[in-house]
Amino acid sequence: MGIPEDVHDEMTKRADRFGTPLYVYRLEAVREAAKALLRSIPEQAHLYYSLKANPHPVLVRELTSLGIRAEVSSTGELAAALTAGTPAAEILFTGPGKTDAALREAVGAGVRRYSVESAAERTRLAAAARAHGACAEYLVRVNATTAQAGGVGLRMTGTPSQFGIDADQLGTLPELFEADDATRPSGFHLFPATNIADPSALHREFEGSVATVAELMRRTGFEPSLVDLGGGFAAPFAKPGPLPDYLGLRGSLSAELDRQLPGWRDGRPVIAFEAGRYLTAACGTLLTTVLDVKRSGGRTYAVLDAGTHVLGGMAGLGRILAPGAEPEHVGTPQDEPVSLVGPLCTPLDVLSRAAVIGPVEPGDVLSIPNTGAYGLSASLLGFLSHPVAAEVVLDGHRTIDTRQLRLTPVALTASEGSRI
Repeated sequence: MGIPEDVHDEMTKRADRFGTPLYVYRLEAVREAAKALLRSIPEQAHLYYSLKANPHPVLVRELTSLGIRAEVSSTGELAAALTAGTPAAEILFTGPGKTDAALREAVGAGVRRYSVESAAERTRLAAAARAHGACAEYLVRVNATTAQAGGVGLRMTGTPSQFGIDADQLGTLPELFEADDATRPSGFHLFPATNIADPSALHREFEGSVATVAELMRRTGFEPSLVDLGGGFAAPFAKPGPLPDYLGLRGSLSAELDRQLPGWRDGRPVIAFEAGRYLTAACGTLLTTVLDVKRSGGRTYAVLDAGTHVLGGMAGLGRILAPGAEPEHVGTPQDEPVSLVGPLCTPLDVLSRAAVIGPVEPGDVLSIPNTGAYGLSASLLGFLSHPVAAEVVLDGHRTIDTRQLRLTPVALTASEGSRI
């Protein structure tokens, strides 16, 4: 089933007005996803939005208005959250490599809750808090030693990892569970895996995390006031498809928490979850114009003005991975798949090696759905100095915000350059 003609016409008008590449974000989709997820987690639980999925302040403001807190991993994300009006007291600062400067800036901005990934990081957090005459509380991030089986998008813990502290090492670090003049331990943070579409597999991950927390409480004698069980809530990426249905999780997770952490309904401890892509993926559509169509070696190539500098250019494995984008087609799709490529001077600039779409011609505007998460924020923005994609936020038919990030070169002095 393709995109309706009227929707396609509306998207084309947006492209004519703002140019392409263009990200269009719909706030009604953000609200729908947030309400669905809040109905899927235990009723008493807190929910954090991971800004790494999409730090656009208007989207963050909408989620904040729905009672969802902010989880940030950089000073840039912190600035976006504060710009959106998120109270600093409701921000959780996470990440395996927090710099001294970032900690000082966050504490100075009023952030008082952190996820600590090592004893050394706790020491640096204490120094930052002490410099501001403040007291910061922290969650101890745990790398659970046993991974659940299968069904995950990306394994974060349960194996040797840069994330957190191995559960079996925590007994040798009693200082992490003791307050000092500038820091106070408040709980545990776990995040075993991401992008788990199967609700049963996601339940098993959370079940394992709850069991880990219960065991750590018995071993350390530490009574947490907050337990962040992380996330793993999935969403389709750059292709048509609905969000997974997690409604059954509320009952099954509540029962597991009753069994393992019986005081949780009274806030002993408060339970929290995190979500990024689930909350914003469906709100986003990337519009891109076909620049050229050509045949080579028996294959058809559609050259677009959006490449990996715009969508999904993360190269964590040392290569640029094609995101397998599938535009919503208008009319009847062709039997022969089309390779969708971008304008960059590299054969790795591929959005899809075999997209099944209708006939395309230069000047056509393609709509790539489910790109509200890890789209622009996970792209190779600076490659070849191409203009950055614009972003438009809609609420119904009303335009709420438009912006285009601009990359501004910063001249370094000779002495600064010599130190790099």
